[in-house]
Amino acid sequence: MALPPDFTLLQVVPELETGGAEQSALEIARAVVRAGGRALVASRGGRMVARLEADGGELVAMPAHSKNPLVMLGSAARLVELIRREKVSLVHARSRAPAFPALWAAHATRTPFVATYHGIYKAKTGLKRWYNAVMTRGDLVIANSDYTRAHVLAEHRLDPAKVVSIPRGVDLARFDPDRIAPERVAALGEAWGIAPDDARTKILLAGRLTRIKGHLTIIAAAAKLKAQGRDDFVLLFAGDDQGRTDYRQELVAAIETAGLQEAIRIVGHCDDMPAAFLLCDLAILPTTVPESFGRAAVEPQAMGRTVIAAAHGGTMETVVDGETGWLAPPSDADAWAAALAKAIDVGPEGRARMGSIAMARARRLYRVEAMCEATLKAYERVLEARA
Repeated sequence: MALPPDFTLLQVVPELETGGAEQSALEIARAVVRAGGRALVASRGGRMVARLEADGGELVAMPAHSKNPLVMLGSAARLVELIRREKVSLVHARSRAPAFPALWAAHATRTPFVATYHGIYKAKTGLKRWYNAVMTRGDLVIANSDYTRAHVLAEHRLDPAKVVSIPRGVDLARFDPDRIAPERVAALGEAWGIAPDDARTKILLAGRLTRIKGHLTIIAAAAKLKAQGRDDFVLLFAGDDQGRTDYRQELVAAIETAGLQEAIRIVGHCDDMPAAFLLCDLAILPTTVPESFGRAAVEPQAMGRTVIAAAHGGTMETVVDGETGWLAPPSDADAWAAALAKAIDVGPEGRARMGSIAMARARRLYRVEAMCEATLKAYERVLEARA
């Protein structure tokens, strides 16, 4: 779609290391540039900056991650100056902490403000609910799934017209099995210690090393499979600990205590997720709290891989139980052991049949182009309302 002349978008995100909000920021920046506009991203920076700049986006380095009130006030002043100097057309916040200075700057400059609800934020106190509500104080709220939209409406009592659901998109050019050279898969297998003739079912849990991702549930489930005499699987935990060294050590200790050193490997951050999904036979998303969308359940399906996901949150929309994968109760090690056993026993042919259905559905419903087009239309709607 055509953007207004001289359109400049400013997105604010804490950092550009890894994650769904960060990936969406890059995808929208690229779409804006391709549509003839400018795309600025205010952030602390990180490993994804190179991709942003390669796509024509521009980093504005600042401590957008900080929750320190004085730092936030300083960031607001910098953003006011930036908005005026660069003639920013619209501000888009993707996280709560940077949303405060971004909202203040947008109000001070009378610039349209949009926020995306990327997660289900808990609020046990009025103060926390007020903190979360910063994402709803602009012109429009974008929810990354129907599940998230329902939560926002229930939590904040907003006019339904102010909240639009735009599901996360998958870059189908990047996550295309036909475009992945075998050398990439082989190199990743070597780096992770997976021999080419390893006949075990390879199961990938992709996500940062944090308790809510459900690693401990899977370790307990794997221990149950081992107790049944099974040694026909290997689990790969791919993700950063992001400084959570205590949790990483807890996982290592749990693996050693269960005697699962040969069955579970913590392989660290992965820069080539398409190759990772091809290397593995099955992807899992055992989150202990509901995912607002669950990109790690959709990307492997786009690659033709079956998925087991926790039966709550956005994954209830993206995984069709028994058709494109399986759903299992969160935090239930017995149920996860049974689901893993079922997925292993279906065999390569059974998983391939399900994977083909999963690929067709994911490519129909979750194209990144559709997400970008809907987001740019949301921008157009806000600009027209302001005009």
